[in-house]
Amino acid sequence: MAASRSRRIEYDRFIPCRSAMDMDFAHYALTTPSRQMSTRSAYQKLLDQCVLKNRTRILAFKSAPAAPADEVPRYYDANLQQQRQIPDKPERVLEVYGMLDDYNYNLLDWGSNNMLAFGVDDSVCLWDAAKESASSASVLQRVLDGNGPITSVSWCPDGKFLAFALGSSDLALVDGSTGRVRDGVVGDKQSKVLSLAWRSNSVLTAGKSDGSVIDYDFRKPDHAICDYKGHELGVCNLKWSGLSGRYLASGGQDKLVHIWDACMAVPNHCPRRHQWLHRLSGHTSTVKALDWCPTRNNLLASGGGRYDRRIKFWNTIDGACLNTVNTGFEVCSLLWDKNNSELLTSHGFPKNQLILWNYPSMKRAAELSAHSSRVLFISRSPVGGTVASAAADETLKFWNIFEVSKCSVPFARFNVIR
Repeated sequence: MAASRSRRIEYDRFIPCRSAMDMDFAHYALTTPSRQMSTRSAYQKLLDQCVLKNRTRILAFKSAPAAPADEVPRYYDANLQQQRQIPDKPERVLEVYGMLDDYNYNLLDWGSNNMLAFGVDDSVCLWDAAKESASSASVLQRVLDGNGPITSVSWCPDGKFLAFALGSSDLALVDGSTGRVRDGVVGDKQSKVLSLAWRSNSVLTAGKSDGSVIDYDFRKPDHAICDYKGHELGVCNLKWSGLSGRYLASGGQDKLVHIWDACMAVPNHCPRRHQWLHRLSGHTSTVKALDWCPTRNNLLASGGGRYDRRIKFWNTIDGACLNTVNTGFEVCSLLWDKNNSELLTSHGFPKNQLILWNYPSMKRAAELSAHSSRVLFISRSPVGGTVASAAADETLKFWNIFEVSKCSVPFARFNVIR
């Protein structure tokens, strides 16, 4: 008789052996309600003792290494940036007699050639920042009687030419090295040019007191190539987006901010007129302070005048207001830092101060008592962290405010690389 061998039976699923189970205890556990713990902390303590055995980790392949002693990189420490000492006194003070106290004008611009241009009554003056011993400015151009005063100045991006506007509504293009007038536009003698902004080295945008905005191309015989219609009162400031050069922001006396897309299709019946992309109506006073964020191409900051006193941050993709900060003072001008997330604003009565803000927390990093009159204009040096401020107290002051980048990172100014 052949010996019988036990066969191993293979099943397609796991079926517990009921004879090995304690059915009475299982029935009791299912039908008897559990006792409620008196407090949550008592339940957590009991859970640690019974289940976790007072251990903080359940699974581990090996013992945890010892905690490193202060290996956090210094540049990730936000407190170190707050500890940066900002001088509360200006590095240099220049006397500029005849500086006009007009909120609508734009009389200060620091070009990429390291030349600071400013308008004083009927003259355009230059100060060479490369000459550290220079204690006075030279007169670049003096306008004829009856055509002044100077209402706006602006360097082209490469620093070769300086554009300035006159009270007679004329425009002039001057060679920065020789002082010779290279080109110009004769105005209508009715509407002053209040603001200027270069889109490129050959295309200049001008905002006028009647609310019109016009592009001038100095390569063409007919300089006026297109216009932007949206403001009803004077256009106090213009800013082209620095990263793409596609979007134009304009602020005016009508309390509005407009965003224009230069690539937007124009209507057939008016092929030279651009329509606004967004109309931002959050301010309650004249909007002169405008600046695009240098690291986020869809972020725009704007500041309201005497009866508004607020800084607003806009998402220019959908026109939404991201944040509003009440400064308590008239906002005359604002300027983004190119290296850090900081914003500098200049203000009017009663303190006439400069305020440095940390973005996006909008905590005040520094407050500088700047002038005895409202600080109408500020401009940054192209080669360092120095900022120039000008006011109607007839002084031009230089402040060491922004932190200079110690290393140059390739493509640091671009957030999109194709």
